[in-house]
Amino acid sequence: MKYVAQAKEIIDIEIAALHKVRDQLDGQFDQAVDLILEHVGRGGKVVVTGLGKSLHIGHKLVGTLRSTGTPSVLLHPSEAMHGDLGIFQPGDVLLSISYSGESEELIELLPIVKRNGVSIIALTGEPKSTLARYSDVVLLARVDREACPFNMAPTASTTAALAICDALAMVLLEARGFKKEDYAKLHPGGAIGRTLLLRVEDIMRTGDHLAKVGQEATVKDAVLAMTSARAGSVAVVDEKDLVLGIFTDGDLRRHITNAASLPGMKVTDVMTADPISLTKDHLAVDVLALYEKHNIDDLVIVDHEGRLMGMVDIQDLPKLKIF
Repeated sequence: MKYVAQAKEIIDIEIAALHKVRDQLDGQFDQAVDLILEHVGRGGKVVVTGLGKSLHIGHKLVGTLRSTGTPSVLLHPSEAMHGDLGIFQPGDVLLSISYSGESEELIELLPIVKRNGVSIIALTGEPKSTLARYSDVVLLARVDREACPFNMAPTASTTAALAICDALAMVLLEARGFKKEDYAKLHPGGAIGRTLLLRVEDIMRTGDHLAKVGQEATVKDAVLAMTSARAGSVAVVDEKDLVLGIFTDGDLRRHITNAASLPGMKVTDVMTADPISLTKDHLAVDVLALYEKHNIDDLVIVDHEGRLMGMVDIQDLPKLKIF
């Protein structure tokens, strides 16, 4: 534990830096968003550049922009001077990241880009730097100090720059009307893609795998239904299949003190009435959100009249590679 106090101090410095750059945000941020929206709306893209650690931040920004629907590419300033300037097309905007705003390779690039009519957004800690003077919009990311004990290694400043980049990407996402369905199209693989592409009807239990009993059933009947379906819960329905409640293995454990009389009790006396439910057209990600919000393991699926359509059991999700 001897290093924990030092680690906390470093994190506190970075937290202070985030507060500072948040307070520095002003109308220039609005202008940056509007400029990108204008250029992308005309078929352009965001070209992101930087040097050293700033290039790494730029790489992360490009990935986030692409994954949320804003066309973007990364440009190394040195490579730009040796042929990669061809990456620019009419309507593009350059976002240049440099804390000092004086990186030599970057400064060489700016007048060339400017002469070609490319708009420039600067993300810098120095509002009077060369980069800032060349730019149409300046996003200020000045911090009081780095977390490095020598105040040299980019730490707090890169954290601040990353936070502004994330803010920019997320504001653009909403401004462009990007939806969960759009996100799913760009992430077809992996758990993220599956939760956003699969619908409840694709993952719910039906038929022999769906445990249900009528309102006259006993707890014993409910347990037998759960055992037969290999489920962790059973839906309780009326004669029209309208859902009245749910009885889970957790409910069984909570009432085990009445072991002698429990099997013969009516399941309606020990069930959870009016359980949380969804319709089958929701996405799998909506199921995960409800599981997390309400700390539940089983979800009842109903039609728009409240009739039982199926159930989603949390134990099935790993097999579907959703968790």
